Formats: sequence, structure tokens, C-alpha cells
Amino acid sequence: MNRIQMQNAIAELDGDEMTRVLWAVVKEKLILPFVDLKVEYYDLGLLNREATNDEVTVQSAEAIQRLGVGVKCATITSNAARKTEYNLKNLFPSPNATIRAILDGTVFRKPISVSCIQPTVSSWKKPIIIGRHAYGDVYKAAELLIPAAGKVELVYTPANGSEPQRITVADMKGPGIVQGMHNLDESIYSFARACFIYAIKEKVPVWFATKDTISKTYDGRFKAIFEAVYENEYKDQCAAAGISYFYTLIDDAVSRVVNGEGGFLWACKNYDGDVQSDMIASASGSLAMMTSVLVSPSGVFEYEAAHGTVQQHYYRWQKGEKTSTNPIALIFAWTGALAKRAELDKLPELAAFAQKLEAATLATVEAGEMTGDLARIAQPAPAKILNSWDFIDAIANRLG
Repeated sequence: MNRIQMQNAIAELDGDEMTRVLWAVVKEKLILPFVDLKVEYYDLGLLNREATNDEVTVQSAEAIQRLGVGVKCATITSNAARKTEYNLKNLFPSPNATIRAILDGTVFRKPISVSCIQPTVSSWKKPIIIGRHAYGDVYKAAELLIPAAGKVELVYTPANGSEPQRITVADMKGPGIVQGMHNLDESIYSFARACFIYAIKEKVPVWFATKDTISKTYDGRFKAIFEAVYENEYKDQCAAAGISYFYTLIDDAVSRVVNGEGGFLWACKNYDGDVQSDMIASASGSLAMMTSVLVSPSGVFEYEAAHGTVQQHYYRWQKGEKTSTNPIALIFAWTGALAKRAELDKLPELAAFAQKLEAATLATVEAGEMTGDLARIAQPAPAKILNSWDFIDAIANRLG
């Protein structure tokens, strides 16, 4: 058959473990038979990041900036256990954190809904979209292990040579730990603008929540900037779109989310968004049932799965088992990237293919053909649980 032609490439960022295995299967069975795929390939597997001194991560982010669209597989963030397992010499930062910092983007995560999977929270009637600030905070923090009693200070040394400012963090009475984190006004402004732009496009209200009653300076700055961006730049546009802006404390927001019906964009600081997006995904059915897109103020987009590398399934696969790992978020990462490439390059045939692949994927689940994570909560329960390869084949059959 004649494959759909692309004009410009997508930056493809490969990953680790079980998601890397299924990434290749998705491409082979669901993309390449139908699309003459153009990509710039970057291997962000842990060992290649080690071999390149993590330069490949920076290069991949620069490629996304240059090409305008990227698609990323899940990657390992190295820690002490991974250092031993993979015999690493270095512990590099999270690839996602590095890419997000370079692109200065906001991550939007939205559940993937199918009719046979009902949310765990019975009051939810509409999707809850998470807008996660993707720069700074704990992900760019400096940390120090304190060996004994002493004084810990926070010091700001102005670049113009004026007098430094310092405050005491703690008078340590003995061994402990300390952490310093930061953010930038410019990045917070970009975060707020991205959230309002996304919400206006999707016609959903915006919620923003911090803990400014406790963190009066740090979280208070986020609150003030969000309010300024809304009042000065987007209030009229929000009114025209029929949507509202609502601020509350993060603990109140959690309570309201659990008791509400959904249907809004929940803007969260970096760590809050990391945690709450997993909660929303799990309560919506599965961590593999959520899209994730990084949106840069410059108009650059990176699509990825919202979940990790599925480590335990990978160990079973290494022993020869065909696991029932859900590849839907990986599939939707590809469809999102292809649809955005089609939009930028004005390729309606490519856009239509992305829509058809998503529809075939959801139709497969709704027909009772699904992986184990969904089979446990589907109504009615399927007669048979498929492994990942059979599930992808079932999608391919519908698509074909």
C-alpha cells in the first residue's frame, strides 16, 4: 500500500526497559506500515546517556526546538540502585527535567477515556487535565548531607557586586539534611500563560493551587504571578470562552477534586503535578491511560507516555515472558506527535491517520480486547486478557 508521506521530521527519543521494547513494536506494527516516517533518532537509553556524558539528552532537546515536534519513550532516572545495576559511573539528572528546563515548557496530562472503564471516583463525569509546571523546584534543587551540628544559611550574592543577603535556614543540633530550591519569574509567567492558552482552546476552567499560607514568599510568588497574568492578559479571553479562573490552597483543591465532577484544568507546581497526575491517571483506570504533552512558549511540542519504564515487566520479559503491559500511552504519544506534525505542515492525510489509530485503539478495548491492567476494572470483564503483542496486533487488524 502507498504510505502517507511526511514533509518534515519528528525528533524521536528512545527510552528504557519494557517501554523501549514496546516502543519498537508500536512503530513496526502501527506506524511504519502506514506512514513513511521521518525522524531524527536519539537514543536516551540509560547506557547511551552514560556513554555520551548525557550530551545526547541535550542534543535531543535542541532537536525538538529545531523541528518543533518531539516524541519520547519513557526513560530511567538513575539513582543509587540503578548505578549498581547498570554499573554506572555517574548519576545524571532526570532526562525529562533536563528537556523541560531547555524547552521551558508546561506539561499537560489528560486521561484517555473508554466507555467500558469507569473512574474509581464515582463523581467524576469529565476528564481532569493536569497542567504541570515543568521547571525548577525540587527537580533542580541543591541538597547537602549535614554531618554534625552547625549553622545552615541561604545566601544571595548579587551579580552587580552589592552587599549579599543571607538568612538562617536552621541551627542544626546534629546530623541532618538540607535542601535549597529555586524558580524563575520568567518560567512561572510562561507556565501561567500556557495554562490559560490551553484552557481557552479546550474551553475548560482553570484551577491553580499552592500552599501560600505556609510558603508565603515562594508559593506566594506563584500565586501573585498567576493572578497578574489572568487579570492583565487573559481575563477577557476567558470570559469570551465562557471559562473561569479559580485559586485555592492545594489541600483544599485535593478535597474539591475528589468530590467534584471534573471537567477542568488543574494547574500545579512541578512536584504537585508529578504526584497528582499519577493519582488522576490511576483513578481514571490506569497509569497507561493518560496522554502527556510538553508545551513550550515558543510553540514547540513534545509528546510522551505519562508513566515510567515498567521495570518489573521488563525483568519478566528478559526471562522470555510475553507480558501484558499496556502500550496505549505510548501509542497516543505517537499519534499526538504525528497530529501536531500534520497540523504544522498542513497534511490532512497524516492528521486523519493519527485520529484513526487512536479510534482503533479505543475500539479494540471497547470490543473486550485489552491488557491485564484494564481487564481487572473493565465492565463487562473481557473473556480473555491479551499480552502486549497480541493487543497491538488486534489494533493493527482494526486499523488495516
